[in-house]
Amino acid sequence: MNEKKTTDSLWHSLEELQEMPQAVDFKQFSGLLEKDMQRLTTAWPGLPVATRRELVQTWNTLAAEDFELDFSAVFCMAMRDQDEAVRAAAISGLFEDEDIRLVPQLVEIMERDTAAPVRAAAARTLAHFVLLGELNKIRPRYFDVTCAALIAAYNNPDEDLDVRRRALEALGYTSIAGVPAMIEAAYAHSEERMRVSAVLAMGRSADKRWAKIAYRELFNPLPEMRYEATRACGELSLSEAVPALVELAEDVNFNIQLMALWALGQIGGKQAQRVLEEHTQSDNPDLRQAAHDALEELEFFHGDLSTFFGPPTEFEGASEGSWAEDDGSLDHKLRVGFGEDDLDEDDFDDEEDFGDEDDFDEEDELLALYLEEDEDEDDDVEDDDEEDVWD
Repeated sequence: MNEKKTTDSLWHSLEELQEMPQAVDFKQFSGLLEKDMQRLTTAWPGLPVATRRELVQTWNTLAAEDFELDFSAVFCMAMRDQDEAVRAAAISGLFEDEDIRLVPQLVEIMERDTAAPVRAAAARTLAHFVLLGELNKIRPRYFDVTCAALIAAYNNPDEDLDVRRRALEALGYTSIAGVPAMIEAAYAHSEERMRVSAVLAMGRSADKRWAKIAYRELFNPLPEMRYEATRACGELSLSEAVPALVELAEDVNFNIQLMALWALGQIGGKQAQRVLEEHTQSDNPDLRQAAHDALEELEFFHGDLSTFFGPPTEFEGASEGSWAEDDGSLDHKLRVGFGEDDLDEDDFDDEEDFGDEDDFDEEDELLALYLEEDEDEDDDVEDDDEEDVWD
């Protein structure tokens, strides 16, 4: 009985009053049945522009607060609205939708919509499909179509700058030929906004060639750049950046504080764990929650934090510093474990000290050799052999 009364109230607001429904009715837009979608589609054009804008923004807010809510159907309807603000907000609401049927629609919007903010929103939402393609979770042809459209948008000198940089950010997820050169060119761009997007793409690439740049930009006076550099250091698992990230956890910009805690959770280490634990006692509830979430990430990836952060077994009894001291090479770390070294900011002043592409290539080759030897050992073990191959 209550459900029918609430539904009647929803449609009364939309169809008769042509105004925002009551707050208690909003969640009914999640997972609407087909018949209800048809009814909403009929009523939608008659609503005032301000009401349509507020509705879409409210759906976005609710979706961010509760991941179980599904407004994809209403977003798909609204992304064809006559008002560009409604279209852009609706497209943004689809940023995590995995419905492959969205790809041709979003590509068409990015290429043909008359409003640059709408085209930029489409490029930004297509980033999720680039990531899905890199993870082999969608068919190659959809991935190829998405990347080709984004590359064309970025390379179009007549395209709006925001569209071009959102296209670059989306391409950051992929390792296809030419993308690193695009990121490098964007970082050298005269517009600061494009350079910020380049750093965002660097983080998404998970390519350590960008490590030195990401670290350096942590000290940029522009908050937007510090924010993206902080995220990039987390995505690149840049342990050398932990001391700087600890300082950024106290940044004057609150969003940077939150991102710094997230990045510390991605990187890990004793210092990161200690700082996160301290922030779980923060007076600010958002900081407390961010610290808790980051610690959960550490535990998920590394298991019991009380044992993970101690020295390797072969170093039991040694001082904490002795096992962490090494020559910094990947080969050494593979042999004794990944310690957490202190890093002076001056260590990054010399171009050859950190981030040289050849150095990372050499380390990647060592890792590949190490994993190849591991696979060879696995091949020698019979399926019914219970012996631990690491013994």
